[in-house]
Amino acid sequence: MKQHELQAVFLSQRDALLRFLRARGAVDNAEDILQDLWLRLADLDDSTIVSPVAYLYRAANNIMHDRHRSSQRSRRRDSEWSDIERGTGEASDFPLPDRALIARQQLNQIEARIAEEGPRIFKVFRRFRVDGVGQRQIAAELCISLSSVEKDLQKAYRALAEWRENEDAP
Repeated sequence: MKQHELQAVFLSQRDALLRFLRARGAVDNAEDILQDLWLRLADLDDSTIVSPVAYLYRAANNIMHDRHRSSQRSRRRDSEWSDIERGTGEASDFPLPDRALIARQQLNQIEARIAEEGPRIFKVFRRFRVDGVGQRQIAAELCISLSSVEKDLQKAYRALAEWRENEDAP
């Protein structure tokens, strides 16, 4: 075949190719598929093609199937992502091992820093922030005033703020 002869065959067969694609299920995408085929023909060395009409039909069919498979993969990927985002997918609730290790190290540092303020301050902070116990109940458990609980929490928060400043410092 001469150079660009395949494009001439394409132009003569365009309407038939369009009907072929629509009959095969590419109703809304038939024009786009033909556009893709035309662009591929522009870069193709058509000197080895023996049967140009059969080649065009096969190429159009292959592009249609490729687009269909790509669309299915995209829908499946989007669906899986949506499931994960809604919490119904198979994503793990556990952090990655390296993040878990870093978090554990930071927690140990924070606990050590608050413990430096004293065992009672550490206990008050832990009961209030971790265990979720109310300040009045903590005061009753430790036989101290509500004001003492509040002051102990303030000291723990200051220690936590100092730790954070040191972590954020370059």
